Amino acid sequence: MQAIILCGGLATRLGEAAKTVPKVLLEIAGTTVLEWQIRLLREAGVTAVVLASGHLHDVLYERVGVNYAGIRIRYAKEEKRLGTGGAILNAMKQIDTSPFFVLNGDILLADFSLREMLNRFRQGIVGMLLSVHVPDIRPYGEIVSDGDGKIQAFREKQSTYRAGYVNGGVYLFDQSIADAFPKGQETFSMERDVFPSVSNLYTLQTDASWIDIGVPERLDYARKHFRNL
Repeated sequence: MQAIILCGGLATRLGEAAKTVPKVLLEIAGTTVLEWQIRLLREAGVTAVVLASGHLHDVLYERVGVNYAGIRIRYAKEEKRLGTGGAILNAMKQIDTSPFFVLNGDILLADFSLREMLNRFRQGIVGMLLSVHVPDIRPYGEIVSDGDGKIQAFREKQSTYRAGYVNGGVYLFDQSIADAFPKGQETFSMERDVFPSVSNLYTLQTDASWIDIGVPERLDYARKHFRNL
């Protein structure tokens, strides 16, 4: 089984912390974010990962190489910024399994097995998104689903403080997801340009420990609290 990790972003919100080091190589409790993610993928049966790289690609390649934490590594370097969808399209040239995982390169997830997503995935599902419970949905977009997990709506960032389920940046896709990609476009967003047009899209809700380290305060929090790898 294969996976894609999206790690080509500029990480401008992290400032100096990611100026010379890709976000995916930042350390949490003495372990890189990439190793956190690879261990999660390896436990689910993934044997090869494509790193969708861009910014600081040379640093990433030098530090990671072609084998990392027991997983075979390939690269899909973007020569220009492609957006999340374009980066996945570019990396899918090296994906020949179905389904396959996609992870955002700036998320940490603990107390959870990706096998739960595999166990829920069934024929006819185009994609499954992991949605995680957070006490305050305001910084995120909310995922609304029915009792079977079928996604009913994506709600943009809300102004009201309340708990809810948000996009965890972990996806399990059938190869047919490419049918929903905008035709003839290299640069596009999964969140804006693909997900709203896919009718057979599901989510798996979890209360697992999760954090997006894309801003300094959440990176600091992760370094203090994520110690149970």
